[in-house]
Amino acid sequence: MAASSPTGCMSSGAERRTRRPLGAALPLVAALLVGVNLRPAITSVAALLDEASAHFGLSAELSGVLVTLPVIAFGLTAPIGPWLARRIGVARALGWAMLVLAVALALRVLAPAMLLPGTFIAGAAIMAAGTLLPQYLKSLNAGGLWVGLSSMSFGVGAALGAGVVVPVHRATGESVPAALGLWSALAVVAAIAIFLVAQRSGGAARSERRPRLTVPERGAGTIALVTAVFGLQALLYFAVTAWMPQFLADRGIGADERGWLLAWFSVAGFLPTLVTPMIARRPAVLRWFGPGLGVAVLLGLAWLFVASSDQYVWVVGLLGAVQSAAFGLAISLIVSLSANPPTAGVMSAVGQGVGYAFAGAGSLLIGIVHAASGDWSPSFALMAALAALLSVAVALVIRRMPVDLLAAQTSERPTAAESLTHPA
Repeated sequence: MAASSPTGCMSSGAERRTRRPLGAALPLVAALLVGVNLRPAITSVAALLDEASAHFGLSAELSGVLVTLPVIAFGLTAPIGPWLARRIGVARALGWAMLVLAVALALRVLAPAMLLPGTFIAGAAIMAAGTLLPQYLKSLNAGGLWVGLSSMSFGVGAALGAGVVVPVHRATGESVPAALGLWSALAVVAAIAIFLVAQRSGGAARSERRPRLTVPERGAGTIALVTAVFGLQALLYFAVTAWMPQFLADRGIGADERGWLLAWFSVAGFLPTLVTPMIARRPAVLRWFGPGLGVAVLLGLAWLFVASSDQYVWVVGLLGAVQSAAFGLAISLIVSLSANPPTAGVMSAVGQGVGYAFAGAGSLLIGIVHAASGDWSPSFALMAALAALLSVAVALVIRRMPVDLLAAQTSERPTAAESLTHPA
């Protein structure tokens, strides 16, 4: 073997040091771009619901379907993401999900007949990307900070969708198609970034073999609890984003302020979403912090119901903070309670798929209860009960052992303490 010169060693080492940060940054930045795209399709419609309903000639019932259809699509299309990942790789599957999202967002406003089908397809693309992100982060060995940043990117997208759509609507001569369709461009940017990651990996992201996955003893209980946590926090989040604008309108709040408050709901959650995955790695803190989130959501909902107009900014900020923290915790639990990327993919698909199906149906039910009663009291009482259940589910799941669906093929299983206190 030829000896290497010291100069050659130093040169190659310097090259590795300069290339490694760039090579590591692109996949993580691509994950953030994907995350930013997973909420504007929902919050932009919620903030502009009255105008969109008038433009497309929707009845009150169809308006309710429009605002909840993406979440319903989440539950019905959950297996698509893992199915694609096993065939073309996680990164390429994310890229295709972003492309489909871009096309669906454009079609639903350009062709009126495609409004509801396009919204459903957009929801399916969002779901595919959402289920793949935990598996993608697990494959990158992303630590708590990057898991938090990825979770926070969802809130950034939600805030953009709610805060930008009304000004754009007015700046374009009150064009609903322009205000709702511009988000397709953002999805194209994410698709380009993630396809660059797939190209750099040279197809390595796709598994060469398909391991047989088996649920170990007690693993089903952990998956069920993770699903319950994800479903309950998602139901409460989407119920607030879908119906809070209408609740505020019934209290006499104008369209501009409603849009701003919905954007503030997301902005207030930026820091809690970032910090929560790091807190989740400290079991002693998590034991009281996790269940406390459900209690805080319950108190926030009670305050919103009785708040006066000058208190909305404070209560909406509180709800945004605690509900975003609950989302960050749910994503963190999927990553930390999965022993490996294949397990994370399955747990993400089950937890988010079943959870979002529950969330979509529950959010629609809350709207139906309000319409049937003509009052918001029963809907808020139902949401408060669900927040209490969330607290109980979190208290149970944070004591569970990590799940390894490849346990039959491996001899080592991480402990709960290892999973929650060491980098993913």
